[in-house]
Amino acid sequence: MDVNGARPPVYPLGMRIASLLPAATEIVTALGLRDTLAAVTFECAAPGVPVVVDTALPPGLPPAEIDAWVGERVAAGLPMYELDRAALAAADPDLILTQDLCRVCALPAGTVADALDALGSDAEVVSVDPHTVDEVLAAITDVARAAGDPAAGERLVGSLRERLAEVARAVADRPRPRTLVLEWTDPAYVPGHWVPELVRRAGAEPLAGIDGGRSVAVAWSALTALEPEVVVVAPCGFGLEAAVAQAAGVRDRFPDVPLVAIDSAAYVVMGGPNLVGGVEALAWALHPDALPKPPPGRVVRLG
Repeated sequence: MDVNGARPPVYPLGMRIASLLPAATEIVTALGLRDTLAAVTFECAAPGVPVVVDTALPPGLPPAEIDAWVGERVAAGLPMYELDRAALAAADPDLILTQDLCRVCALPAGTVADALDALGSDAEVVSVDPHTVDEVLAAITDVARAAGDPAAGERLVGSLRERLAEVARAVADRPRPRTLVLEWTDPAYVPGHWVPELVRRAGAEPLAGIDGGRSVAVAWSALTALEPEVVVVAPCGFGLEAAVAQAAGVRDRFPDVPLVAIDSAAYVVMGGPNLVGGVEALAWALHPDALPKPPPGRVVRLG
């Protein structure tokens, strides 16, 4: 019992995990290890778990102002996120999951290392930095191993690979529409990392994306010149409702091209198990007669 008479939480496997990355929280939860979480970020889907990372981004900014704010912070060398060192110390983690993939997307590992040095913590730090779908699956295995349950990782990865194989079989003989994914709309950004691969796995040919690279801004004139057959609106960090809203401006650029809006935050830009759900959602949007319709809230065809 603690001083207030409450029974302290019991952590399975003798493990306390601080997840400083939403994708890592998704992985831990999908592994069936949610009860090991001792600390998370403000973006993580883990109600009741102490939050130790918050954003410095002012709320309510439209896309153009968010882009400008991020650019100014990067140029000034200022952080995008704020780590509560006292809260992290109180969580007393054995394992910390972080990243070095994108300082705009989550707290960098270097910040965590500095904090651990200051706190005198000897927690193990695992950096989750995938660039491809296979690397995401490998990251799941790594997290499971670090958490002390490698068998859970093997089971989860096996089921995800089978789902990907089912999509591949469903779209194998289908035409592959030339598909442009927009990861931001004001200004226009095309995606990197695993996003072009998601499009290929969904049965289409990606345009303008950078495999394994970073998203980059591209002039609208260059994008319209690509003459896409489908445009997918997938604003980084935003859900389906925001994607639909931003698609209205994209419609003016591509008046005769079918549009798709997708919950990018959950199914496109976060490198966890839900990427497979993103492949399934995109495959249905591109080939609706080949696959079952996804659950509501993931993706919509806007015509």
